[in-house]
Amino acid sequence: MNTILLQTPDGGMLPQLLMFGAIILVFYFFMIRPQQKKMRDQKKFREELTKGMTVVTIGGMHGKLIAIDDDTITLEVDKGVRLTFDKSAVSMEATMKVQNVS
Repeated sequence: MNTILLQTPDGGMLPQLLMFGAIILVFYFFMIRPQQKKMRDQKKFREELTKGMTVVTIGGMHGKLIAIDDDTITLEVDKGVRLTFDKSAVSMEATMKVQNVS
């Protein structure tokens, strides 16, 4: 009688593979895909930077774009004060907030 109660039906590996596949899909659609979209948007934003724009760096520095090179930008933060940053230091979210307020 004990051996009958301890036995479980053998469903095979198919349910386990389906569950594993479902977990992978959830990770892709809720974590990986949105991150890739955000990275594409940031790259597009950095490519569209133009002279004269007011931008904010990830460190919170506000300034006006004076020069744009391949990998760097030059910001004028005050009259005669120019600082050079990597393009990757420009914050898309903070810059959009500043431009929408103005």
